[in-house]
Amino acid sequence: MSREHGPVDQGRLLTALGSEGRVLAEAVRAGPVEAPVPACPGWSLGEVARHVGSLYRMVRRRLADGRNPEDWQRDPEPGQSLPEFLVTGLAELLDELAAHDPEERADTWWPADPTYGFWRRRMLHETMVHRVDVEQAAGADTRGVPEDLAIDGIDEALTLWFGRKLPMLGLTGTKAGSVGVRAGAHSWIARAGPEITEAWRCSDEEAEAADDVVSAEPGRLYLWLWGRASLTSVTVRGVHDQAAQLWALLRLATR
Repeated sequence: MSREHGPVDQGRLLTALGSEGRVLAEAVRAGPVEAPVPACPGWSLGEVARHVGSLYRMVRRRLADGRNPEDWQRDPEPGQSLPEFLVTGLAELLDELAAHDPEERADTWWPADPTYGFWRRRMLHETMVHRVDVEQAAGADTRGVPEDLAIDGIDEALTLWFGRKLPMLGLTGTKAGSVGVRAGAHSWIARAGPEITEAWRCSDEEAEAADDVVSAEPGRLYLWLWGRASLTSVTVRGVHDQAAQLWALLRLATR
């Protein structure tokens, strides 16, 4: 049975991962490694680069070994620059992902999707969000997020991190209610409270009937959900309580 990973084709996700990873490496090359990262308090640009390069290697090992590895390369080799650390780790991960059908079974941290496709999507958005981090830390103009990838990332933030990761962590909201999320022609509902945390794709009409409705163009909404854009960068209709709770819960889910 074919598994639906998200609204974007798996080939597009893999190609975009390669492109975003290379742009990230170039941004690291151009920026001061000690620059603080606004969205990651306590982290520098260099630490973000080490984090992503390490994740590339961890995921590749996890895929190759079929289990979460106990050890993997976390820092550049002596004489290896941070951009080189990123590029070599990315190349190894891309080779591993490309060698397997996205529906093929793989070890993941989400039991509902134990496939290679999970990691294509997950590592693309890990890379893209941190590419924005590096650009913001360096004071460079942010390239933005392509609309189709932004829609996919909004879907992942809501249906995976909000709807799945929070329950896995045992975290809930304090006030029951719902948020309609709208970007372009796509809509979602995120519902939270002491008893339930869930999110799903929905019709525009269902989204509009929620307690709060958050809307923006896809790239801006993507960055807002991931904590990389200000609270005022989206439009909120309603009393704002549920929208604020959604944003705060996502910070807990993705930290």
